[in-house]
Amino acid sequence: MIPRYTRPAMGKIWEPENKFAIWKEIEILACEAQAELGQCGITKEEAAWIRRHADFKVERIDEIESVTNHDVIAFLTCMAEYIDAEIPEEEEKPSRWVHYGMTSSDLGDTALSYQVTQAIDVILEDVKALGETCKRRAFEFEDTLCVGRTHGIHAEPMTFGMKFGSWAWALKRAQDRLLQAREVAATGAISGAVGTYSSIDPFVEQYVCEKMGLAADPLSTQVLARDRHAQVLSALAVTASTLESIALQVRLMQESDVIEAEEPFKKGQKGSSAMPHKRNPITAERVCGLARVVKANAQVGFDNVALWFERDISHSGAERVVLADSFTALDYMFGKMQWMLDGLQLYPERMIHNINRTRGLIYSSKVLLALVDTGITREDAYVIVQRNAMAVWSDIQNAVDGPTYRERLEADSEANLSKETLDEIFDPWAFLGRKGEVFRRLKELEF
Repeated sequence: MIPRYTRPAMGKIWEPENKFAIWKEIEILACEAQAELGQCGITKEEAAWIRRHADFKVERIDEIESVTNHDVIAFLTCMAEYIDAEIPEEEEKPSRWVHYGMTSSDLGDTALSYQVTQAIDVILEDVKALGETCKRRAFEFEDTLCVGRTHGIHAEPMTFGMKFGSWAWALKRAQDRLLQAREVAATGAISGAVGTYSSIDPFVEQYVCEKMGLAADPLSTQVLARDRHAQVLSALAVTASTLESIALQVRLMQESDVIEAEEPFKKGQKGSSAMPHKRNPITAERVCGLARVVKANAQVGFDNVALWFERDISHSGAERVVLADSFTALDYMFGKMQWMLDGLQLYPERMIHNINRTRGLIYSSKVLLALVDTGITREDAYVIVQRNAMAVWSDIQNAVDGPTYRERLEADSEANLSKETLDEIFDPWAFLGRKGEVFRRLKELEF
């Protein structure tokens, strides 16, 4: 029996053993449906015999296929050897009912759909685990101050918990996309050559699909339309992009000039063969690199949608590579991300140091609004704010130990702001009075 209620490891899903186990189950179910229908001549006793005796060996299938050059025929021949092994030579063979009225794509496409649902279920568990980790760590660092950056430049204060929170929401969107892709992918077709049911009753398709947990395609040709598989590969690619985005943030935060966070560095680990001091973000870099593979594979899925007339097999060899590779790579990426984010090392003191590195420039937006509140125009206020900010920035660029931004404003006669107002402005928590709403929403997030 196929592993219907247990979640196999990702690698096992794409091994021949699992594929042929699914093929076997589909063929047996089709025989049982034919016997239930009572049209083609197979009896329920014969269907039961097939259920008991059907089997295969991958090595034997490969041996037969080396002669037939046809994988489905090789599989059917191998399975027939097991079904008929105990039947006397002169008697009719139960195996004659296997694959009755079906075409190769009925078997291969329906099985592939089942494999895809198995694989998506693994990824969904990965998403759930990593999303819950991000949510948990978001609340762990809800009040850990850090500087926000836009264009790589210091912007305004935020908290590190918000970073984890934004990653959790991105993973929730990934979960939604994957669930949609699973629904589209969970489709079977047993409709015969060019999809007309010319030699098989639609009841067989409905019976098999229902037993497999799939929906019957309302109008297949000879193959399931490959826009379904393209949507799956697209969902995997976007998910990989999400992991890449998170991993890139870790890489940036681990830069020597930033060092606000870094991925775990195990005891005994070595960073460089030449420079023993190095602690490189190799896990994050690996995730970013593999994301390129998963994203590139999505293009193959898009190209596979257009087939000649009712079918060709230009899609077949390509998707055997990209589906297995994309799912396997993404599952591996999630494992690395779970390890990295669960153990991500944070340096709050360094975050405060970085907040202060620009000598108060990150408070310029509050200064601008405070000056407008005094009654001057926004344009005039902007001139005052920027004039003093650029003077501080020039000192920073030239490593000059000059006045802070606040000190320059206090010395500027046009910056008519009281000490009390400046005290309020130059408090990083003044920017975060409404962060509670962000974390209230996050608290309600469920995977």
